[in-house]
Amino acid sequence: MLKGVLHIHSTYSDGDFTLEELRDTFIRDGCRFACITDHADWFDATSLDAYRQECAARSDARFQFIAGLEYGCANRLHILGYGTTTPVDSTDAPEVIRQIQGSGGIAVIAHPKDEAFAAIEAFDPSPDGIETWNTKYDGRYGARPSTFALLTRMKARRRTMTAFYGQDLHWRTQYRGMFTCVHADRLDPGAILEALRRGDYYGLKDGDRLPSNGELPAAVLARLARGNATSQRLRGWARRAKLWTDGVGLSVPQALKAQLRRIF
Repeated sequence: MLKGVLHIHSTYSDGDFTLEELRDTFIRDGCRFACITDHADWFDATSLDAYRQECAARSDARFQFIAGLEYGCANRLHILGYGTTTPVDSTDAPEVIRQIQGSGGIAVIAHPKDEAFAAIEAFDPSPDGIETWNTKYDGRYGARPSTFALLTRMKARRRTMTAFYGQDLHWRTQYRGMFTCVHADRLDPGAILEALRRGDYYGLKDGDRLPSNGELPAAVLARLARGNATSQRLRGWARRAKLWTDGVGLSVPQALKAQLRRIF
């Protein structure tokens, strides 16, 4: 069993951490791998080559980076391409999915917005998975049951589709308690990606195991919904406070912003 993290960002796009810092941070967290997905639109050919090379150079028998990209699509939809760094010259989501899959990557819809569910269900080809809990977008306390329901409906068309659990890590003080444990027989990007592809993994958060099939008991879904509601209330309070400070010409101190990121 290999413990790792999915959906993280570095200074190659809009993250605070360098690759070296990410490696050190996640080794301290007990991880063996990280699927990194910096934003595709931040790269040109030179920086993309440097990204690939540094991910490889900072990987060894102790820890592996698996380089990927996060692709921005029309209507502010984002698609994660785990295991692929192939540029895609399109913002059409089905075309992005097609090209990720065609290049050998795993296409996962990132933190889908509720209003996009109907469109996502109609995508052809279908993605390989749905990010059912993103601890940056949904909050650390709970996920949206509606996203798990979306996955259930989509599995009627493609039964192998799975639930993914991501950190969406950007900031130094951001919550980092969401992990993914894969059943792989070796610490190798190919073996890890194959385990993710076949659903041979589970999410791990605060001792809870979150299955790759996304099938959670009703009581667990209810608990996650309560936690998500707590996160949204806290964020609502923070947004109102920011509007007030902006209105009176004050700025929120960076130290306070850092603490708020720990809370959420």
